[in-house]
Amino acid sequence: MKRSNLTRKDLAKTINEKLGFSQRSAGELVDQVFTTMKQTLLKEESIKLVQFGTFGVRQKSARIGRNPRTGETMEISARSMVTFKASKHLRAKINK
Repeated sequence: MKRSNLTRKDLAKTINEKLGFSQRSAGELVDQVFTTMKQTLLKEESIKLVQFGTFGVRQKSARIGRNPRTGETMEISARSMVTFKASKHLRAKINK
């Protein structure tokens, strides 16, 4: 089975077909949604999309790790990471 990625262009095309927006307006709409999501995550606030899931930002503390190639130990710096937790509804549909 071949897998493909859903792209920004695919989202804009779907909005164009289903809602009748022009291709350009649909592209701008998709861009604005992602811009708003990025700004919200940069403020370390969560995003809850009903029947889809929740995006959040999690802080990871510094820790000691190991380079798998050389075996050398090194410190992995503290960082923030984006997390996603699928809703029960989405998980049920995927596991159907």
